[in-house]
Amino acid sequence: MVYADDLKRYEAELDRLMGEGGAFAKSVDGYSVRPMQVEMAKSVTEAIMGAETLLAEAGTGTGKTYAYLIPALLWGGKVIISTGTKNLQDQLYFKDIQTVRKVLNAPVTTALLKGRSNYLCRYRLEKTNAEGLLQTRRDVAFLKRIVKFEKTTQSGDRSDLASVPENAAVWDYVTSTKENCLGSDCPYFKECFVMKARQEAMKADVVVVNHHLFFADIALKDNGIAELLPTANTVIFDEAHQLPDVATVFFGQFISTRQLQELCRDIQVEGLAHARDGADWVSLVAAIDKAVKELRLALPEKAGRMAVHQIPKNQAFLEQVETLVTALQAMSDVLESQAERSELLQKCFERIVELAGFAGHWLSLAKGEAKTEDVLWVETFGQTFQLHLTPLSVAEVFSRQLDAIRCAWIFTSATLAVRQDFSYFSSRMGLEHAKAQTWPSPFPYGDNALLYVPKQMPMPQSPQYTDAVVDAALPLIESCAGGVFILCTTLRAVDRIGERLEQWLSGKKLEIPLFIQGTASRHELLEQFRRAGNGILVGSQSFWEGVDVKGRALSLVIVDKLPFAPPDDPVLAARLKVLERNGGNGFMDYQVPETIISLKQGAGRLIRDDKDIGVLMVCDTRLVDKPYGGRIWRSMPPFARTRDEAVACAFLKDKVPLL
Repeated sequence: MVYADDLKRYEAELDRLMGEGGAFAKSVDGYSVRPMQVEMAKSVTEAIMGAETLLAEAGTGTGKTYAYLIPALLWGGKVIISTGTKNLQDQLYFKDIQTVRKVLNAPVTTALLKGRSNYLCRYRLEKTNAEGLLQTRRDVAFLKRIVKFEKTTQSGDRSDLASVPENAAVWDYVTSTKENCLGSDCPYFKECFVMKARQEAMKADVVVVNHHLFFADIALKDNGIAELLPTANTVIFDEAHQLPDVATVFFGQFISTRQLQELCRDIQVEGLAHARDGADWVSLVAAIDKAVKELRLALPEKAGRMAVHQIPKNQAFLEQVETLVTALQAMSDVLESQAERSELLQKCFERIVELAGFAGHWLSLAKGEAKTEDVLWVETFGQTFQLHLTPLSVAEVFSRQLDAIRCAWIFTSATLAVRQDFSYFSSRMGLEHAKAQTWPSPFPYGDNALLYVPKQMPMPQSPQYTDAVVDAALPLIESCAGGVFILCTTLRAVDRIGERLEQWLSGKKLEIPLFIQGTASRHELLEQFRRAGNGILVGSQSFWEGVDVKGRALSLVIVDKLPFAPPDDPVLAARLKVLERNGGNGFMDYQVPETIISLKQGAGRLIRDDKDIGVLMVCDTRLVDKPYGGRIWRSMPPFARTRDEAVACAFLKDKVPLL
């Protein structure tokens, strides 16, 4: 229960701290008083005091991070903050929290908690170093660096060893998973980096995690968050619009090529080391490896997602799944008799029982021998696959988690609502009864930003569409002389647009750097783009959000198509079918709101402070021509609008400063 007198006193304290001449204005460079930030901070305070659930949409520039951090550090007690990505997690932990804590002079302790695969495992490092099974000289060289790192590191966090790439294969050998961790039986249990991180999190007042870790832990009880939750006074989800998709992944189940390959590798190493006489380990592993490869060959070569009934040669595919289940069961039978010969063999036995059980259950569902409300589907990549069982909705299971923990739950993002209506997000997360508020961006969109939709474009499904996007974009790109993001809905469009721009820049002899997704890591491309100041970056989904480029370096954002999810996606198709069976409209009630949230994220790349100037070009004329288009653009920030190319070009020439 919130007491009015206490609330008024706390609100007055926020006005004093965050207002003109307050502690933040005096101490933080570039700080400016933002009335909507203060109002949001007051709403967060009320939610914390009353242990309530709050949905808070804060437009770009509101300053939502300080709006939740200040009350959380002042009155939050034990606080868990979950962010969208590891990069945001680091930004929050190493910069924002430390700044707020210093200004408030708040005696709070903090901890950064990551998934166990981010921490070095001393036991697996020792075994890998002793066994000498690495396949390449590069990995052997990396292993030597990791051995040296283990002797000096306090945290064991692999991100602290920049000289070994994140995607290096050697990390799989020297980190643990829930399945292969020995727990208290490990000889290094007291010195375990994962346990140390958990212990620090248990003692800390503020713990920073990311969404993947949070939901993996809720589902698997593997990373310590489940232990933290009962002690929490406040749980805050930043970038909360990502939660429905993240939760769907972790409340579902899947079996993957990688899981099977890692298990086979561990079984063969442990079997030959500790039970060489117990079985023909090489042949048993080879049988599973062959079944995995033949199962991949039974699926379409092209990467993608398919419901089981969409798979060509469905019967042959199911037969290969059965072959895999048989091979897993044969290995399980052998391991049962040999598991006691080493701790890791026992862990391998437990892992294969779980994987074989799930694969068998999945097969029985695929054959129609058992029924489920969940969605059965397959995802293929280059040489690998995943077999998924995904819940249609996470609303019920997530709302149960909230009901079980008496604390404040804060969900915030720049994109939670559709024209101040939170029903799409709240229904997906089971938050229909939560209090919801929105604070619009304070930035002068009407003066500084223009939304431009070309007049003449083919329909998005046309084979000529991507070339038409480039043709329509070139006059604007030339007008601003670089500083351009081109956000695509497919990788195919990224490749074609990149190819066309390379030709155009070469022919024009323009000194505008071009950066194309896939030619370097996302982080490297963004850093090069920022340094260039007049670059063009062509990217797909990973560049639509979480990217902050201020000033002249980004003056034009081009969106090739409205970001509708593929209608043949198996999970989406199943959800739409259920929605329509219950009297809803799958397109208007689900696909359009999802598109609005995605487009708002993409549009949010353009204006990052009150001095930014630029054009958002949406090439898809459905935004204007279709009845639902109005619902989409009215949900966007209040851009000035035009369909006249000359007006858009003049805006860029006149308003965007020259380099």
